[in-house]
Amino acid sequence: MEYVLLIVVVGIAAALFVQSQQKKRQRQLEHDQAVAAVRGVAEEDVTRLGEDLQVLDTDVAGRTLDEGTRQDYRRALDAYDAAKAALDAVRSPEDVRGVTAAIEDAQYAVACVRARLDGRPLPARRPPCFFNPQHGPSSEDVPWAPPGGAPRDVPVCAADAERVRAGAEPDSRKVLVGSQRRDYWNAGPMYAPWAMGYFSPYAMSGLLPGVLMGAMIGGSFGGWDGDGSGGDGGAGGDYGDGGSDGGDGSGGDYGDSGGGDYGGTDSAGDFGGGDFGGGDFGGGGDFGGGGDFGGGW
Repeated sequence: MEYVLLIVVVGIAAALFVQSQQKKRQRQLEHDQAVAAVRGVAEEDVTRLGEDLQVLDTDVAGRTLDEGTRQDYRRALDAYDAAKAALDAVRSPEDVRGVTAAIEDAQYAVACVRARLDGRPLPARRPPCFFNPQHGPSSEDVPWAPPGGAPRDVPVCAADAERVRAGAEPDSRKVLVGSQRRDYWNAGPMYAPWAMGYFSPYAMSGLLPGVLMGAMIGGSFGGWDGDGSGGDGGAGGDYGDGGSDGGDGSGGDYGDSGGGDYGGTDSAGDFGGGDFGGGDFGGGGDFGGGGDFGGGW
């Protein structure tokens, strides 16, 4: 009898071990897929910045630059180098924040160089274009609403402002979700760090729409559909092995990817059952079916 009991116990233990390993492999697969997707989006942004700098390099070639123009040009190049270095160091979705933070800084420096070359006043430091941060700093705020949602003032570039006023679709940034591309604000929580790098410096400035500002402050992201359905971002799988530790956020100017900024605690946690899963973006959280931004946008 004891022998049979021992066999049963060993069998149960073996089954639990196999199940645990399967779950671990599944989590690792989800993590790797999330990293590949988010890193790919950041790589597209770095490439776009490099192309913009090539055009700027042509525009300044052969011209005598004053000290202010040289400093802004050097700042743009240094930030571009920082973005490339941060991209090479990406190991988790959180790491992408350092890439886009550097890109945002480079974009403003480019705008300053162009203003100086044209003899215009330096532009105000404003958030990137809400519809597509690749467009660089916004120039104004315009009322806009997603399908079925309420209008909100959003910071946009001049070209998208013209499109919105004409009743046309803005040139919105699409990111990969599975095999489809979606507007980044409806692409799920794994893109939160990507957006935070661009927008979080402006979270308290009053220049962001309420939905995006709430996401920056609350450490949540995704599911801003007008119908309040919450998107696909919070279904429960985690994109990491429990997240990185909170750290002290001392990653330098562009490397602030500590977990404290993304979750409701000092640790990044995972993107599953916490802020990004059944919490803020799940069925009953702030951005889900019955929360603050569910049916309201």
